[in-house]
Amino acid sequence: MADVEEIARIAVDCAFHIHRDLGPGLLESVYEAVMADALTRHNLLAERQKPIDFTYAGTLFREGFRADLMIEGKLIIELKSVERLAPVHGKQLLTYLRLTNQPLGLLMNFGTAVFKDGLQRVVNNHMNFESSRLRLHQPFP
Repeated sequence: MADVEEIARIAVDCAFHIHRDLGPGLLESVYEAVMADALTRHNLLAERQKPIDFTYAGTLFREGFRADLMIEGKLIIELKSVERLAPVHGKQLLTYLRLTNQPLGLLMNFGTAVFKDGLQRVVNNHMNFESSRLRLHQPFP
């Protein structure tokens, strides 16, 4: 099973190709269905509208939210198709990551003309960036 960074790399690659082929501005549900199919073709378990339970103060909250896509039980992808992301979209995904104790999520906005302008990585205490080109929190020599 691939690590979360490899899964994220595959997901971004799939999303880029989907955005290129279908273009921006379709309904989120279209991109969700096509993304799930593309990830499945990469032999990844892609669950759509995955109900997520969480516990707080000893109480279990069933279906506290639904993740647009949960990949391999490790990566949450929140999909949007809006002209511009708002700060609340990143906070929404960070909430999901904290409640599930997942390290990394991807916020993908298929509403932008250029895909990379609508892509955000959201991290939750994620420190293993070995397979990523992004290097943070490295000590100074």
